[in-house]
Amino acid sequence: MNTSSSRETETTPITDLTPKRKIPSMCQHQRPCPTADSADREAALLVAHHPEQGWSLLCNGVLLFEDTGEILPDGRIIAPHRSPAMDVMTAA
Repeated sequence: MNTSSSRETETTPITDLTPKRKIPSMCQHQRPCPTADSADREAALLVAHHPEQGWSLLCNGVLLFEDTGEILPDGRIIAPHRSPAMDVMTAA
């Protein structure tokens, strides 16, 4: 007969079970493309381009939208930054 009324269970945090590895950069070019944090991040090369859906993926992990908005690899959102002159040109 078990005299202990409570059962001790040992739990392991999920972070200890998952491998801790750094995801390598998507950019494998010689003379690497600008990082997602740099001001010229939009100059990185295209990895995927879907104009019918209005987005492109750059090799630095930036998701670039047709309206010039962006989502950075860490989840930050950059609001569209096209100039008013571009709006006039596209409306014509």
